[in-house]
Amino acid sequence: MAHYELSTPVSEAQIRQLRINDTVTLQQTLFGIRDATQIHMFDRGRTTRFDLNGHAVIHTAPNVKKVEASDAYPAGYQPICIGTTTSDRMERFTRPLMTKNGVRIIIGKGGMREDSLAAFGELGGVYLAIVGGTAALETTWITQIEDVDLDDLNPESLWKFRIANFGPLLVAMDSHGGSLYNDINKGMQARRAEVLASLGVKST
Repeated sequence: MAHYELSTPVSEAQIRQLRINDTVTLQQTLFGIRDATQIHMFDRGRTTRFDLNGHAVIHTAPNVKKVEASDAYPAGYQPICIGTTTSDRMERFTRPLMTKNGVRIIIGKGGMREDSLAAFGELGGVYLAIVGGTAALETTWITQIEDVDLDDLNPESLWKFRIANFGPLLVAMDSHGGSLYNDINKGMQARRAEVLASLGVKST
């Protein structure tokens, strides 16, 4: 296990060095994205003016307050609570995010499935996990909402966050076929079989 400090955007080489159980702290820029954002981008053909190449996205629909635009709030939004949502339902968007927009890092909770894992291996990506219920802490890692696009989808807009010391986050899926979720599931199934056998029950 190792810890890495990464400033976005990152290179494929930087991502390829990460392995499951490593930890990562991110600096610079993070993009917030959620279901509606990606439905509009990939199902309805909308584009963004943001360059996501080499960047990290986090699955979120933040609680924000509309304020007058200023140096402190250049996008006209104040962050109130920026938490992470469950990633699984956005499984089908991992590959297009990487192939069409060049995203390298996905941050979320609960993990993703086999196509995402395959895309990480083929294209050089990684999934960083956040523990649920830590929104208040996450919000302290976001110093500013710099910009926003597709804002008619608010709060599922495409958000551009300025971040500082965002993490540490756990590498839960890597570009080498490693997945903590698969490992845990295999261990659980093996333990289940052991318990059933001890009770004289045939495992199915």
